[in-house]
Amino acid sequence: MENSIWITGASSGIGKALALKFAKNNWKVAISARREELLKDIEKLNQNIKSFKLDIKNAEECKGVFSKIRSNFGDINVAVFCTGIHDPQSEKTFNLAKIKEINDVNYMGTINSINSVYEYFKNKKNGHISIVSSVAGYRGLPNAGAYCASKSALNSFTESLYFQLKDHNVRVSLVCPGFIKTPMTDQNEFPMPMIKSAEYAADKIYDGIVNKNIFEIHFPKSFTYLMKIIQLLPNWLYLSITNYGKKFSKK
Repeated sequence: MENSIWITGASSGIGKALALKFAKNNWKVAISARREELLKDIEKLNQNIKSFKLDIKNAEECKGVFSKIRSNFGDINVAVFCTGIHDPQSEKTFNLAKIKEINDVNYMGTINSINSVYEYFKNKKNGHISIVSSVAGYRGLPNAGAYCASKSALNSFTESLYFQLKDHNVRVSLVCPGFIKTPMTDQNEFPMPMIKSAEYAADKIYDGIVNKNIFEIHFPKSFTYLMKIIQLLPNWLYLSITNYGKKFSKK
């Protein structure tokens, strides 16, 4: 039986690279995003890829699209929810509408996606749900309050989901990349240490999903372990170090 996967946020960045990685390894790949024209272009790159336009902010649309995918594929083994947005310029000015949109897409949009597959995987007592978050969810970062908060919420939710589905033989994993070069990170105006390509990220996620039985897939390790250490710092020390780094980066 062929392996199959559904990937959201697949029109660019990590989602696109991940779709191509799985397709090249002979998986049947369903890809979703809002930008249908980009999905169609990706679909042309590999015959194993089929696109399904989706706005993950619409919970009912998520259910409907997943039903279409099942009708086309017959079965889904893995769902990777990879959608995310960030707008550092709007965060600097505390743009309330943009803050709400970031939360609606990154957090609630992912929850809508999970909701569409939850009963399916639970009832068949098999499968894998993987949530793409970020090390930005480890601590609050300058000019990224909404983004960090949405990723922090995803991290906690995914941990809880792990417990909910473990007894039903459904695997849950969390993906926390460091800086990955994508259209989203291209907006950043500061140096991004140890930044890697989307293809690098896809290789690491593929390996974590297919070859390893781990909860958190994080990379590059040289950066993410540093972030994990920073996560353990007392607040006074973390705030002092980050504030100093923020001033230094402006020079």
